[in-house]
Amino acid sequence: MRKGIMVYGRYVSVVLRSAMQYRLSFFLMAGGRFLIAFNGFLGIYFLFSGFHEVKGYTYGEILLCFSVMQLSFSLAECCANGFKKFSGIVRKGEFDRMLVRPVSPMLQVLGSGFDLGRLAPAVTGVIVLFVGIGNCSVDWTAARTAALFLMLLGGICLFAGLFMIEASVCFFSIENTECMNVLTYGAKEHGKYPIDIYGKGLMRFCTYVIPYTLVQYYPLQYLLGKTDRWQYAFCPFGVVPFVLLCYMLWRVGVRHYKSTGS
Repeated sequence: MRKGIMVYGRYVSVVLRSAMQYRLSFFLMAGGRFLIAFNGFLGIYFLFSGFHEVKGYTYGEILLCFSVMQLSFSLAECCANGFKKFSGIVRKGEFDRMLVRPVSPMLQVLGSGFDLGRLAPAVTGVIVLFVGIGNCSVDWTAARTAALFLMLLGGICLFAGLFMIEASVCFFSIENTECMNVLTYGAKEHGKYPIDIYGKGLMRFCTYVIPYTLVQYYPLQYLLGKTDRWQYAFCPFGVVPFVLLCYMLWRVGVRHYKSTGS
């Protein structure tokens, strides 16, 4: 475990040094990503300039929901971006070299794909989080603070798992798996608002198929004081079986991997 962390740290160090060779390009790209994410906040701001609430949720409560999903997605995208680039790794034959090295192939994929620029949207998430806290009347007890932390951690794991599924599909089809964007980028956009505003059908899908509600809707109800069920604060732990299933799919893909001959 310790060795794996050290190896990953070295990968990150190499990627950072490479990015800093073209600093202007890096900061321009990061600034652009920040502005794109910030537009999501502006959309909510202008929406609430004409409405007082959306299905019982106030401006500050919506911002809390938005910030959690934005932070979770950005951090997962930064650390697990290698899964998103995996189709190119397979197509170019780079995964063949990874398999013969005395380091976990997954660790190599994650380390080589680390992208610091993906943290720029996370800055938006932090800003929106503090704005949301200032605009809602949440009683920030230790339990609710822990619930917020678990939502973030669970969201990171959930999106990383989805990126892992996307990479696993590439073992059987080396083409880009853009259809997965519906479950990743689409979820990030829909996750700006609590899932229950979209109706019961989507609620069921986001609970029993892809468990978004476990890191967004249910713990959010406890966080905002809309329910007395303290158990909802621990719902993000329900993402663990889903991530394990994602990992099992990855392992199946590795066992069935056939070189492209590149």
